[in-house]
Amino acid sequence: MDSDNVHGGKVFRAAWIAGVTEYYPGTPKDSYIAPWEDTPEWERVSAATVYGQVADFIAVTDGAASRLSPETKGQFVAICWIAQIYRHITDPKPSYVAPWDQLPAWQQQTDIGIFEAIERDLAVEQPAALG
Repeated sequence: MDSDNVHGGKVFRAAWIAGVTEYYPGTPKDSYIAPWEDTPEWERVSAATVYGQVADFIAVTDGAASRLSPETKGQFVAICWIAQIYRHITDPKPSYVAPWDQLPAWQQQTDIGIFEAIERDLAVEQPAALG
């Protein structure tokens, strides 16, 4: 993974951990809050890929994606992540590929936070992209 992908993956992972820490009811599984270095390779690749998909989506809309509702932003992240699950796991558990309306509230809030964290990261990296 090149350094740009690592950067994006780390932004995604940090936003995931922040969301889980804030919204997960009770004590999350250790794997939910494991640092980047302890995250399985397929999850690191997937995090970097989804970061790239969100960044591309923002770019091709000339930043207009920032006007989407929080729920729509979260749905976009969830759909991109589900595709990565199918890419890396032959027969995923139904909960891994559940549609938005079946995700627990903590996961929906976390996915919204991931999109917004990517927006903030891009604003720092490429201020003109978010116009």
